[in-house]
Amino acid sequence: QVQLVESGGGTVQAGGSLRLSCVVSGTTNTILNWGWYRQAPGKQRELVAGITRVGTTNYSDHVKGRFTVSRDNHKNSADLQMNSLGPEDTALYFCHARVLSHNRDGYWGHGTQVTVSS
Repeated sequence: QVQLVESGGGTVQAGGSLRLSCVVSGTTNTILNWGWYRQAPGKQRELVAGITRVGTTNYSDHVKGRFTVSRDNHKNSADLQMNSLGPEDTALYFCHARVLSHNRDGYWGHGTQVTVSS
């Protein structure tokens, strides 16, 4: 069974940094695309950053220049480095992965909470 597990969330003051990590277990197949999403209370889930198998990245305008997504293909993991955090970044952060030869819908982690205090 494929599982994604996020870690690294927590509470930080505005201007601080956090690094989220996501690891896949239950498969050795290639991870095609990783995505980091977030959902704040009362809002829809939104894409924060994504990275393809070859390392092409994309970012939401809200985080461009502050967040950096990376991946380690050997470890089947992805990280999200978040700098200059503000209260507007407070949300539950999820990782998502599409796996080669698996369902195109991909897999979701359960989320890790990020809280930024002003």
